[in-house]
Amino acid sequence: MNTVIFRTITPLIVAIMLVFSVYVCLRGHNEPGGGFIGGLIAASAIAILGMATGAEAARRALRLDPLAIAGFGVFIAGLSGLLSLFTGSPFMTSIWLYLELGQTTLPLSTPLVFDIGVYLVVFGTIATIALALEGEGEEDL
Repeated sequence: MNTVIFRTITPLIVAIMLVFSVYVCLRGHNEPGGGFIGGLIAASAIAILGMATGAEAARRALRLDPLAIAGFGVFIAGLSGLLSLFTGSPFMTSIWLYLELGQTTLPLSTPLVFDIGVYLVVFGTIATIALALEGEGEEDL
């Protein structure tokens, strides 16, 4: 399966999958998608990279330990829920902030921050598992 064609096309496939995963994560409030599905797509991209280049090369391409990414995601998701406590609202109550950027209004919300945290948790966890499984196969070669 690890042919020259596969190794050559992998960077393009990975780039497209990562951009699409961010798109799916960010559109999750208004349409199907969200942090979980986006994180799965991103982790699948890293798994494909690992199949083409090897688990160690994929880890080097990430530059950060996937479990550290997952841990940061848990922190971000928890922080999004705690922010509501500063307004006197129950835990995980949505808070919206509207930024005026010229003629455009950019809505930011704690559900978006929560989705980004979930994205990072799912990405880090699944990428860790996929790279560990791919690394076991390399030892047998």
